[in-house]
Amino acid sequence: MPFIEESDLLELHKDIDKAQIINERLLDQIKIKNKELKKSKIQRNVLAGVTALFLIGTLAITSFTAGLSSSGGGLEQQNNLLVSIDSLDAIKTRIDNLKEQNEELSLVKEYYLAKKFLEKEMIYSVQVKSFVDNNVTLASEALTNTMFVKTNPFYSYSLGNFQTLEEAQKFRKELVDIGFDDAFVASYKEGKRIKIEDPY
Repeated sequence: MPFIEESDLLELHKDIDKAQIINERLLDQIKIKNKELKKSKIQRNVLAGVTALFLIGTLAITSFTAGLSSSGGGLEQQNNLLVSIDSLDAIKTRIDNLKEQNEELSLVKEYYLAKKFLEKEMIYSVQVKSFVDNNVTLASEALTNTMFVKTNPFYSYSLGNFQTLEEAQKFRKELVDIGFDDAFVASYKEGKRIKIEDPY
């Protein structure tokens, strides 16, 4: 393994900091999307509540007018009233169940939308090594912005997650300067390598 100069190490740390800033921007965009989803969920819940109140009101008015128009005695009116209260309770229970299902589906939808948003972004990374065997020991949990991707029949180890090709090319040059002569820039989307980019 080549010796790393202190100035080169500082440059690497700066590049890692830039990559972390890019990741923070992505997280901010995800938070904005989640806020928008929550707003739409609240609007749906308010609309469902208004619709439920309208249905309950319509049912109550219909029950009341049906009770007044019946020709039977007071006992029949009481039975109609009991039936309509039972119907209202059943409708209320059904509405509550639908609200719970709607909330669960909204949470699942938010998760998949956030995941799809991240997967759609194209990123650039500098591949430094490939292995025939799965050598995960190089991918330390302490290192952020590293990728370990299966590119048949090899396992590729890449450093950095860059938003632009120019940033990745600059980082590649710094790695070549410290001894990683066969490092190259590749573009990734949805966790798969798309192509090997021009090194300059």
